[in-house]
Amino acid sequence: MLPARFLRDHWQKRPLLIRNAFPGFVSPITPDDLAGLAGEPGASSRIVIHDTKRDRYALEPGPFAEARFAKLPKKKWTLLVQDCDKLLAEVDAILEHFRFVPSWRIDDVMISYATDGGSVGAHVDQYDVFLLQASGRRRWQIDTDPSASRAFRTDSELKLLERFDPEHDWVLEPGDMLYLPPGVPHHGVAIGECTTWSIGMRAPSVGEMLVDYAEHVAEGLDESQRYADPELAPPRDAAAIGDDALARVAQALEAAFTTDRASLAPWFAQFITRYRSAHDAAPPGSRTDPQRLATSVARGAVLHRSPWSRIATLRRGRATYVVLGGDRYVTSATLARVLGAAKRYDRTALARIPASDYAALAAMVDAGHLVIERD
Repeated sequence: MLPARFLRDHWQKRPLLIRNAFPGFVSPITPDDLAGLAGEPGASSRIVIHDTKRDRYALEPGPFAEARFAKLPKKKWTLLVQDCDKLLAEVDAILEHFRFVPSWRIDDVMISYATDGGSVGAHVDQYDVFLLQASGRRRWQIDTDPSASRAFRTDSELKLLERFDPEHDWVLEPGDMLYLPPGVPHHGVAIGECTTWSIGMRAPSVGEMLVDYAEHVAEGLDESQRYADPELAPPRDAAAIGDDALARVAQALEAAFTTDRASLAPWFAQFITRYRSAHDAAPPGSRTDPQRLATSVARGAVLHRSPWSRIATLRRGRATYVVLGGDRYVTSATLARVLGAAKRYDRTALARIPASDYAALAAMVDAGHLVIERD
């Protein structure tokens, strides 16, 4: 299926089961590798254990010591590790196959390992997700009824559905993939041991965007901009808030809270590149000279983008901006295209950028968004 057809017919519209999406797929990550990641302090990991007798799901947050896995039951538990694409280059490579959606929309690759019968329960995700079966087999059930109940159970830390009546039932083999748009109830259960890769999209709620944008607007307001009522008349009731006062409040907020594209663009690029980021880029603690950086690149040095530095680019009039992890840089359109197209930049990739771009590149290095690897 061509990407344009998928986006037209399925994206945020209806699920799609793709048999043999990745022919001959062999997971480069073993369960032992995943357990090792789950023990790292910088990784976000969880274990979910299903007590089938009471139909209860217990959630344990990581990191986990190696001894914890030895004490787990033989069946019906799941290990989940977030942001595996930032932690392992072998996992990050899968994202090249998803470039038919904007890169700033991709959140992370979560990998789950489950023993026989392992599950996290029937639930709903509020974002698009591609579920790639990496090893073993998993049974997926989904409910596409738009009127299906979305009420949650009250006996679990997990947001599990109180009622789940599946309409479709499939078993996925290695290389098979299931796409689910937001809001589709689904339930996955391991058949034997298996691993599943979840490629999730970034979809901030309106409430999250509203709060962040309000803070962004407020930072730029002068203290002198306040509620004012120069034409105040004596009130009949001193404690009452009248319609005239509410009108003045609305007028003041509307004047400050503009939502035109020119105002939204720089804010949204900064917001979406730091949204749900588990870690910030680590500055090297030294200053980079732009001319020396250009010389190093010409001699074979390579720049790598930090896996935690999400990128977005903007064109506003004649100006071009690159935004990395919430930090905005003015660049040429050429450099913006180069940085947005890859995560590794050598002298060939940077050959056509203007010399003035090295000031922006040096600033990105100083912020930790780019790392220099010298030949």
